[in-house]
Amino acid sequence: MRALIHDTFGDPAQQLHVQEVPDPVPGPGQALVRTTLSPIHNHDVLTVSGDYGFVPPLPAQSGTEATGVVEALGEGVDSLQIGQRVAGGAFGAWAETFVANAAGLVPVPDALDDESASQLISMPASALALLNALGVGEGDWIAQNAAGGAVGRLVAQFARSRGVNVLGLVRRSEGVAELAAAGIDRVVATDQDDWRDRAAEITGGAPIAVGVDSVGGPAVGDMLELVADGGRVVLFGAMGSARIEAASRHIIFRQVTIEGFWGSKVMSAMDPLERASLIREVVELAASGDITLPVEEIFSFDRIADAVAAHNRPGRAGKVLLRP
Repeated sequence: MRALIHDTFGDPAQQLHVQEVPDPVPGPGQALVRTTLSPIHNHDVLTVSGDYGFVPPLPAQSGTEATGVVEALGEGVDSLQIGQRVAGGAFGAWAETFVANAAGLVPVPDALDDESASQLISMPASALALLNALGVGEGDWIAQNAAGGAVGRLVAQFARSRGVNVLGLVRRSEGVAELAAAGIDRVVATDQDDWRDRAAEITGGAPIAVGVDSVGGPAVGDMLELVADGGRVVLFGAMGSARIEAASRHIIFRQVTIEGFWGSKVMSAMDPLERASLIREVVELAASGDITLPVEEIFSFDRIADAVAAHNRPGRAGKVLLRP
C-alpha cells in the first residue's frame, strides 16, 4: 500500500514522501481501516520535524487521525462490522489503510459527512477534555489565545453550550472578523495597541479564572496579566515559541499558577466510562451542528508539500485534509 513516510526529522514539506509499504494486518482487538480522509494537525507536523512529545523510530509513517471504512477485524472484535464507517486515531493514518484498536474507533452517524468525520476525535475531544479540566462553570470567564485555531473555535463552541464566557485573543486584526463570520464573538486582536482596554470592555471587568495559552513566548506573559489573582494559566500548545516569556511577579505576588495540558496523556489516563461519555457528547454535538468542523482544502498524498503549505497559511479557516 501507499503511505507517507519520512526517513529523517525536518520540514514535513521536504521530508514526507509517498512510499510503498507492507499492508498492515489487524491483530486481536484491532481493526483494519481503509482511509477516506485524514486531517493535518499541528502535532502531526511537529512529530515529523522531531519537535513533539512523541518521537517515532525512523523511518516512520505519519498522521494520527482519519475516517474510513472497516475492511477486516482482528480476533475478538464484535463491536464493529466490516463495511462500517468509523473515525478515530492511530499513528500512521496517512496511508491507504491503517490498523487501530477497535475500542478506539467510533462509528460515524449518517448525519456526518466524511470531511467532518475525519477530524471528529482528536481536536474536539482534546478541546472538550480541556474545558472540563479548567473546572469552570456557568457564568465564569476564561481567556484563550489562538482563538482562530481548531481547538480555539471548538473550546468557544463547547463553552457556549455550557454557559461559560470566553474571551478570545488572535494575533491578526483580520481574525476578529473571520471568527465573527463563524458566529464566534468577544474576540480581540493583540496587534492593536488598545487590545487590553478592549478585553476589559468585553468582560465588563469580571475576573478571568483561567487562561489557555497555545502560542508560547510573550503570549504567556500576556495571559498571566489577564487572569485574576490566584488564577491559572494552562499551556496547551506552543505554536509561536517553545519558550515562556513572562514576569515572575504574577506567579510570586499574585499567586497565578502555570500548568500544562497534553490531550494525549489526559485522554489515555481517563476512566473508560468518562472517555466514552466525552466522545459521545462530541459526536452528538457534531451531528446536531452545535459544533462545526470546517475544511480549508483537500489534497492527495502526492501533494503533501502543498498540503503542508496550506496548513501553515495564516488565516486558515478550517482543517487541511489528505486523501490517499
